[in-house]
Amino acid sequence: MDTRHSYAYKIGMFSIFFLFPFWLQAQTLEIREFYNSIRSQGMGGASIAVTNDETSLLSNPAGLGKLRDSFGTLIDPEIEASSRAQQFYGKDPFNQPTSLKDVAPAVVKWPDKYFHSKQQLFPSYVVRNFGIGILSKKTLDLYNDPTTSKLQTFYQDDLALVLGYNFRFWDGRIKIGFNGKIVNRIEYIDAAVDPTGDLSMSGNAAEGTGFGYDAGLILSAPWATLPTLSILAHDVGGMKFNAASGLRMTSLTQPADVLGDYDAALAFFPIHGSKHRSTLTFEYQKIKEAATYTDKTKFYHVGYEFNLADLLFFRMGMNQKYWTAGAEFASEHIQMQISSYGEDIGLDGASKEDRRVAVKLSFRY
Repeated sequence: MDTRHSYAYKIGMFSIFFLFPFWLQAQTLEIREFYNSIRSQGMGGASIAVTNDETSLLSNPAGLGKLRDSFGTLIDPEIEASSRAQQFYGKDPFNQPTSLKDVAPAVVKWPDKYFHSKQQLFPSYVVRNFGIGILSKKTLDLYNDPTTSKLQTFYQDDLALVLGYNFRFWDGRIKIGFNGKIVNRIEYIDAAVDPTGDLSMSGNAAEGTGFGYDAGLILSAPWATLPTLSILAHDVGGMKFNAASGLRMTSLTQPADVLGDYDAALAFFPIHGSKHRSTLTFEYQKIKEAATYTDKTKFYHVGYEFNLADLLFFRMGMNQKYWTAGAEFASEHIQMQISSYGEDIGLDGASKEDRRVAVKLSFRY
């Protein structure tokens, strides 16, 4: 990780602690998505029926039809970490929170505890019905298994170019959107990494490039609360990382294939006054994968947002079985957001919470 990301992490960690891992298939089962916005995290992880800004490119391209103006995001660093990340840092300080080599010594000193860190940037430009963006995202999840003294490791580094387009029908009551994405991925997933061995990505990680697309539908009824139904088909036909290997590192293997799946959501948008309105949404994610689970709550998401004059936003929700909360201040050119959410990292039928906190600062034009 470069100096810019390290500096952003230090700012983010200060904000987190003072302003207020398919986890590893061998042990735990975190349900992973390609992208989560910080707004979504505050609203229980729900997004596809309510997204209405540049994040629509990744969350649901049909949301591009909700844009009221064009704008670009110059820089939008987002930092996310487990609530105990500062305690890990106290065990053995590290500068690169998404570096296995850097963080491993701290995790070794605190067995049976999970470490999670994510950093992402998404500079983009969007207008109504069209957008383009570049996503840079790094995620590291570690767990020191006290029975084996091995590190369960999930590392993923994505660099993606995304283009999206939406078609509006019947005065916007029907929106059909599509995106195309080119994703170069570096991935290292291993349930038993020796912390005294080679912890570099070279020779351990898989790398490759994949092509995929999502298709989204938003149906809005012309009634007072604008009841809205949304369906998203993501990674249609699946995505294989078998093209253009060697772009960012040399590897003899490629990342695991991504399987296509579907999400469905219902939302309501009651207006309380000229400057006050709300959003309420219910979402069921990864319908095909959910069919293989006994505990369906791992795929439940409920979110609420109160909007005060498009300036202040307050959010709450339920992500799986755990509460979420968030807040945002938005001006013409600056957007500041914070959220906290619980993620189920336990086995099917044996839930286990990892509490996480995220902060984001965006500059727009």
